[in-house]
Amino acid sequence: MSLIVKKFGGSSVANAERVFNVANIIADEYRNGNDVIVVVSAQGDTTDDLIEKAKEINPKGGSKRELDMLLTAGEQISIALLSMAIETLGCPVISLLGWQAGFNTDSHHGVARIKSINTERMRSELSKGNIIIVAGFQGINKYDDITTLGRGGSDTSAVAIAASMKADRCQIYTDVDGVYTADPRKVKNPQKLEEITYDEMLELATLGAQVLNNRSVEMAKKYNVKLEVLSSLERKPGTIVKETVKMEKTLIKGVAKDTVTRISVIGLKDTPGIAFKLFNALSQHKINVDIILQSVGRDATKDITFTVAQAQCDDALEAIKSLEDGLEYKEISYSNDTAKVSVVGAGMESHPGVASKMFEALYDAGINIQMISTSEIKISVLIDAKYADKAVEVVHNAFIG
Repeated sequence: MSLIVKKFGGSSVANAERVFNVANIIADEYRNGNDVIVVVSAQGDTTDDLIEKAKEINPKGGSKRELDMLLTAGEQISIALLSMAIETLGCPVISLLGWQAGFNTDSHHGVARIKSINTERMRSELSKGNIIIVAGFQGINKYDDITTLGRGGSDTSAVAIAASMKADRCQIYTDVDGVYTADPRKVKNPQKLEEITYDEMLELATLGAQVLNNRSVEMAKKYNVKLEVLSSLERKPGTIVKETVKMEKTLIKGVAKDTVTRISVIGLKDTPGIAFKLFNALSQHKINVDIILQSVGRDATKDITFTVAQAQCDDALEAIKSLEDGLEYKEISYSNDTAKVSVVGAGMESHPGVASKMFEALYDAGINIQMISTSEIKISVLIDAKYADKAVEVVHNAFIG
């Protein structure tokens, strides 16, 4: 007997037909003699709909605590409906909210981090022979307030359960049948990968590939969770995410894109500690900063440009402006019409010419590069957002065909 953790996204349970499809997948696993814990997201666009409802009442969306109270309702609906469907198939099942499943988090509403999982309730339910359906994306803090883990948090919930329960496998079901070298909905003839390393998957997830949440991959790597990405609509093998993979011909494992906000702080005083003050303020506001570019100092000033997720733009600007007394600058400018296009592959470090090939493809397509960032396994460029899809296509064709 194995313990299998399965996670199903919102599109996998978007309507009654798909709920029963998922219920059958779960029932089949259970009938094969395995223990099963399932993590479910809110149905379809429920989370977005709830956010819009909040804005109808309060254009600013209300306090983050109350928004968490509202958003967790989406997963509560999903787990109850899925459990009812499994009941009709004759299998014993119980649904649990995040706090009932033992998720303890910090108090950063909307972006909470998991501190620990008390597995006693889940182990008890498994010993009774129950399938467990857990509401993803949520937990409870030390004040007994409900919290949410941020977008994609259900992936993190599933991996955290797999790690804490020492599951044999953690399967992430999506509307695609694995990890591809590019989004199959946007690029013609992408290649499906049989396997990919944690590091490569982490880079792709961080850089905009929407197959897996980056925090979930980071956790899977830390606790060596056996991870598989597969389709909820087709019964066939997916992509395995693990520490090492067999040698393959493909140098580049994927091309990803993301829309970001580019923020420039212009005319900063060119003195020691300025960069620390700026990015410490952003860190205190839980702002994740990606690409950073600092100009050469001139006339005793310098400019610093960096990127953040579009959803964090307002918070980032507020964090910078809150430092006006301790941070001298001429102006702040920002743009939401920016895209980040990246190539990822663990083999690129030992293969010269990857950057040149990428830049040539963009040049031939008439796409201007605004900023460049590199690491051992990725190269990212910032471009005008309107060229993002075209850039992914030409870069993908250059490396993979």
